[in-house]
Amino acid sequence: MKMVKKITKNKKTYYVCAECNFTYKDKKIAAKCENWCRKHHSCNVEITKYAVKF
Repeated sequence: MKMVKKITKNKKTYYVCAECNFTYKDKKIAAKCENWCRKHHSCNVEITKYAVKF
């Protein structure tokens, strides 16, 4: 079972959905994304709108 991955970039902590690799500032949102992706095999726009871009 995959889990949300914690990364550090520019001295800031981010969390990555292990299913779709979208990155978030909040661990709870990353976990929510991962659960959705795993269950539905798709992304949810209401969740991914919180993703950060590098």
